[in-house]
Amino acid sequence: MVFPACLGSGRPRQSLGQLRSAVQTVLERVHSGPSTGAWRNPLSLVGTEDALLQQLADSMLKEDCASELRVHLARSLPLPSSVDRPRIDLIVFVVNLHSKYSLRNVEESLRHVDATFFLGKAAFLATGAGRESHCSVHRNTVVKLAHTYRSPLFFCDLEMEGFRATMAQRLVRMLQICAGHVPGVSALNLLSLLRSSETLAPEDL
Repeated sequence: MVFPACLGSGRPRQSLGQLRSAVQTVLERVHSGPSTGAWRNPLSLVGTEDALLQQLADSMLKEDCASELRVHLARSLPLPSSVDRPRIDLIVFVVNLHSKYSLRNVEESLRHVDATFFLGKAAFLATGAGRESHCSVHRNTVVKLAHTYRSPLFFCDLEMEGFRATMAQRLVRMLQICAGHVPGVSALNLLSLLRSSETLAPEDL
């Protein structure tokens, strides 16, 4: 099931400095237990590339899951406060390396994300790296952004069906972890992946 929307929470905007401080504080806390109910809390894809996000969501929905999988599509955060929605288990921010607007949109959306999501329930996905001559956003810019928010970063050309299918499979696996459906593994374990690499290939998950 796919939910198109304009995502976020209706909380006041935080400055980057405040958010960094909150992230550091929340990393010292004990993470709460897994969410109740299989797949009741969906994954959200946030980005300006509507067609690519829809294709990625469709690929995820093709994965063999024991329960209904829900994907929430959003161009930006926050979501209107009037929207009746479940809690989100995982947010993936999609940056098109061919569009500075795409990067700015993600940077602005990050200001509306609760710091607890940076305990392994947020990730960045950069697309378009395969056509480097057309890139207007440097790879290192996205690397630094992911490092600032202590979140995994994936590079995947979503326009390529094979790469997109692989990425969809990995995101479903990541969502399973974040939703608490993988025994012995929590969202916090995702943070340990950053210790060995600034960026992650899908097969590393």
